[in-house]
Amino acid sequence: MTTVESTELATAWQQWHDEREQMLTEPHGWLSLTALHWLDEHPVQYPDLPGTWRVRDADTVEITASSADGIDVPGHGPLDGTATVSPADGAPGALVRVGERKVEIARRTDSYALRVRDPQAVTRTAFTGVPTFPVEGRWVLAGTFTAYPEARRITVGAVVEGLNHYPTAVGEVTFEIDGTRQTLVALAGKESGLSLHFRDATSGQQTYGGGRILRTGDPAADGTVTVDLNRTVNLPCAFTEHATCPLPPAGNTLTVPVEAGERAPLRPDL
Repeated sequence: MTTVESTELATAWQQWHDEREQMLTEPHGWLSLTALHWLDEHPVQYPDLPGTWRVRDADTVEITASSADGIDVPGHGPLDGTATVSPADGAPGALVRVGERKVEIARRTDSYALRVRDPQAVTRTAFTGVPTFPVEGRWVLAGTFTAYPEARRITVGAVVEGLNHYPTAVGEVTFEIDGTRQTLVALAGKESGLSLHFRDATSGQQTYGGGRILRTGDPAADGTVTVDLNRTVNLPCAFTEHATCPLPPAGNTLTVPVEAGERAPLRPDL
């Protein structure tokens, strides 16, 4: 039986899902990645990129190219000689243009990498949508947020071996699934709200093995927060091997299968 409540839930979810897929298919979004090159102090010319690239010192990456290479560096314009960029750790990398492509220079702790973003990447041009579980009201849960006395930086691993991420944990969220109490470490959202990064019994089966993320709104003054697992999403590393996604915090594994939200995507590059 269809109710007004279930219809409203499905309508709101569909609008959210459409916006999510539109974001994924932006010309230089996550589906456009075609390469991940790690840099060191030695100048390297990559087969898929003009110019030479190297780490100059602990804070800067150096690019050398001629005008014929067609490299456009922010703050420098078309490059004919040498330029440097200084991306911040964990922040969106500097975007250098090479024709219709963009090369993101990303810093991860003491390492630098180039991520090539090409609108013609097969992962983007052959994208047909993100598979999902059916939207169901049973996955909209009432949660309780308990803040830590002070936010804390924690260390989590990454899909790239040997790389760590250092997100900010702000507290814990508890909720029940089919009568079973669950607790997740909550990370600070990018601008507001909470980020719940977790694995569950579907991970590595119906869903991506590295875990999924649910972003919530801000908790109310009494700590209540809506946990709508229908809006659980894949991280970029589910779509491309050229991402450096974090893994869930230790212990963030739910004891039941969460057959809600995004499933493991089809990979046209495999």
